[in-house]
Amino acid sequence: MPIHAVEALTKVLHSLHDDESKPPLHVGEVMTLWTYLALLEEAIVLEQIYLNTTEDTELEELLKKIQNKCNDQVTKLKEFLQQEGVPFPPAAEQKPYSEARAIPVGAKMSDSEIASAISAKMAALITLCATGISQAIRNDVSMMLLKFQIEAVNISAILKSSMKKRGWLKVPPAYSPPGSPVE
Repeated sequence: MPIHAVEALTKVLHSLHDDESKPPLHVGEVMTLWTYLALLEEAIVLEQIYLNTTEDTELEELLKKIQNKCNDQVTKLKEFLQQEGVPFPPAAEQKPYSEARAIPVGAKMSDSEIASAISAKMAALITLCATGISQAIRNDVSMMLLKFQIEAVNISAILKSSMKKRGWLKVPPAYSPPGSPVE
């Protein structure tokens, strides 16, 4: 979706923003936001592990960018949930820095595996945002999830481009329906 279309959609949703007193979050909104926070905090720990194992500078830069974006989203989400009186999910402990070369090859993921794992996590976050947006009653929840989703889509596009360039993207075979002309 072109960026101007996303901006237009954001403006429309923003114009519908709940001006009156907001109703309490419903159970679906709480579950989506709570799960999203849990996935983000898990992603941050995984990114720390990936940063400790990769030696690819481009992948390292992307991991740092993703980690910063995740930290920003965690901060916003925790502030929002705290205001709404929603307890936080338990979070995994942060990982200390370690030298990638000190980890035996058989004990760490390859750069291709790291990129695929990040891609899968981003797909889960994007899907959760879309589901949450469609189920949300409150526009402030929809807007926050839309913003998070757009950020995840942007990062995913960069990741996909990097994976294509390196031959890491797993592409299914072309499909020709039965009876179609053979080229």
